[in-house]
Amino acid sequence: MVRATKTLVLFALAGTTVIAAVSCAAYLSGQGATAQRGRGKELKLDDIPVNGERAHRYLREICDIGPRPSGSEGMKQQQQLLEKRFRELGGQVSLQPFVARHPLDGSAVNMANMLVQWHPQSKERVLLVAHYDTRPFPDRDRRKPKGRFIGANDGASGVAVLLELGHHIPTSKTKLGVDFLLVDGEEFVFNDRDPYFLGSDYFARTYVVEPPPYRYRWGVVLDMVGDAQLQILQEQNSLRWSDTRPLVDQIWKLARELGVHEFIHRTGHEVRDDHLALHDIAKIPTCDIIDFDYPRSGAASYWHTEADLPDKCSALSLAKVGWVMLEWIRRVQ
Repeated sequence: MVRATKTLVLFALAGTTVIAAVSCAAYLSGQGATAQRGRGKELKLDDIPVNGERAHRYLREICDIGPRPSGSEGMKQQQQLLEKRFRELGGQVSLQPFVARHPLDGSAVNMANMLVQWHPQSKERVLLVAHYDTRPFPDRDRRKPKGRFIGANDGASGVAVLLELGHHIPTSKTKLGVDFLLVDGEEFVFNDRDPYFLGSDYFARTYVVEPPPYRYRWGVVLDMVGDAQLQILQEQNSLRWSDTRPLVDQIWKLARELGVHEFIHRTGHEVRDDHLALHDIAKIPTCDIIDFDYPRSGAASYWHTEADLPDKCSALSLAKVGWVMLEWIRRVQ
């Protein structure tokens, strides 16, 4: 467990399962066009077949909606936008609605996961996951903890990468089918006692109770992958589980081959995220790709504050993560 001095540890009851949430850090950085490859050569946007500038435009388009907490008008607008974009790219889009209890007044909150399927005929599939809800308030903002939270990195970055991948997967020769899962209710929380990961928990339980006519061989969660000073270490749960360790090895080895040295071959923190429910409940071997190298210059300077805006995210970071995922999808067996 990561020391409390570096993270905020939250425990809450979700259904019948106790879920612990270790909050995930993001960092202040400017937007750059290049990044150091680590051995004297720079990897530029033009070197990467994934369009980082387009991904960043998607990120800005999502953020232009404003706050997107579960059950809000902003979330509805985002769902309409994403459904339109994914359908235009050829994806088969469906919503998985569910109802959750509002932690403050107990009222019903309508939520929905979004599933986007590519090559739907395949019975063996991989699942790429990002949460698309934003935290209700920027609770770590010292000046306005009840202000507007846009969630550019913590909310929009993973979705933007998936939108960009939607341009490539229809024409990619893949041995497995590919699904994108956008989970709702990831952090519909107002205090330390509220439950996290409502959408991934619901998806995982439904996968078990009402099994689809296919199975997921692997799952990958993308969370906070847009920061311009990207550093992605290997998350501890993903390394400790015997069924996901080979997945981590595959992805980090591939990133090194591509020259994406922001995937750092070193053990990071233990992070509680959407991969827990998918792994523990649905039994899908799922790893977490997350920028959570907390003790760094400028660490946590905009995480869960009003300053989590598109200018903190980099087109190059989005391109790098997208490239690694695209090549992994093309090669995975």
